[in-house]
Amino acid sequence: MNQLIKTVSGITLAVTLSSCTMLGPDFFRPKTTLPENYQQADATTLAEIPDQWWTLYQDPQLTALVEKTLKNNSDIKIAVARIEEADAQMRELGAAILPTVSLGGNATRNQVTETGIFPVFGPNPRNSYNLSLSSSVEIDFWGKLRRTKEAARANYLATQYAKETVQLSTASLVVTSYLNIRSLDSQLRNVKESLSFSEESLALAKRREEGGIVSILDVQQASLVRDNLLLQEQELIRTIKLTEHVLNLLTLEELEVTKGELASLPMPPTPPVGLPSALLENRPDVRQAEQTLIAANANIGVAKAALYPSISLTGAYGGESIELGDVLKSASRVWSLGLGLNLPIFNGGALSSRVDQASAREKQALQTYIGTVATAFKEVNDALVNLRQYKAIEAIADSKKVTTQAMLEVAQNRYKAGYSGYLDVLEAQRSHIDATQGFVQRRQNTLTATVDLFKTLGGGWQQRVESEKVVKK
Repeated sequence: MNQLIKTVSGITLAVTLSSCTMLGPDFFRPKTTLPENYQQADATTLAEIPDQWWTLYQDPQLTALVEKTLKNNSDIKIAVARIEEADAQMRELGAAILPTVSLGGNATRNQVTETGIFPVFGPNPRNSYNLSLSSSVEIDFWGKLRRTKEAARANYLATQYAKETVQLSTASLVVTSYLNIRSLDSQLRNVKESLSFSEESLALAKRREEGGIVSILDVQQASLVRDNLLLQEQELIRTIKLTEHVLNLLTLEELEVTKGELASLPMPPTPPVGLPSALLENRPDVRQAEQTLIAANANIGVAKAALYPSISLTGAYGGESIELGDVLKSASRVWSLGLGLNLPIFNGGALSSRVDQASAREKQALQTYIGTVATAFKEVNDALVNLRQYKAIEAIADSKKVTTQAMLEVAQNRYKAGYSGYLDVLEAQRSHIDATQGFVQRRQNTLTATVDLFKTLGGGWQQRVESEKVVKK
């Protein structure tokens, strides 16, 4: 018994010491040379933006579409399944640190030779019964198991951020497609209004031609304007249907979007002065790249630990007898404790090459992380520029629409009074149609730029809780 106590004490000491060594480099977030603030941030005010940023457009139909997509979309469900897989793998690797315990038993009947050099004692043939609890554990002297768990945890978090990236991209695509439908519908309304006006103009031209006031050329020009508008109408209807099909694919539901004016959608809040570049940490693709780098860094330690001896402890406790009823009696007790050592001596450099492979993968992950951060920074600055410039362009387009409306009214009145030809009306009408459609398109560009800004900043501007903190180490 004293020897057993000494053995258990030695094992306990060995396990304690095993937690003191961790091969491989510890992870530190790489430093970047990016500025602290975005250069393109405007001098505007900013309220806190929720993760459900699409609600800022104050459109219940749009909100419902995004929620349906986040619930039904196949790409998101695939990403969720990958999280479940990574979680199961992390739990499996975490269990490797703990001892395994199993219950085993067997019953045999055998006969031994009676003509051998050893005499036979007892009955022949005989029965043998065995029942025992066995346990084994690998002592993690070099941190191989802990580094493996660290890599698994990082891979798990990477899949979480991959899912958030898919959600953000999918939600952005839904909002952009919806804005496109609203824009097309507004353009279709403008075309229908212009069609109504062109029909009146055609009727007027016919009456004036019949009265000998104008030539047949005015009638043909008015007819040409109407036909061009009819072509635009059919093309807009076709494009609306195709865009609705995109939403059907994203939501996995057959639906028809209720139309509405694009101008009725409010403009969401815009960034403040000196928008901090630290908001890049909100982007799930940046976080995913960082976790991939953490996993690659931990795998270097796993590869290095394989160069050192692996030590395992085994033990068993149970009973063995020739009678089944005696297997649990104290006289039948058997136990064993063992210490195993596996030291690689020669492997042709295979293990050291694995260290080099792990180091190379870490370098790749590092450059991917740096590239992801740099790309994200550029995308935010681009989105800020686009939003600012599209706002300015929209204001000019609005002024142009008002001007062409006034010009068209003057041209119509002059034509009806006989002071000018139909070419003046035709030119004024064409200019007003182009200006009206152009304003709708510029408004769409501005709203789409806000979507891009939400997307490039990771879906919101409030301080987000780091999900790593809720994952148990």
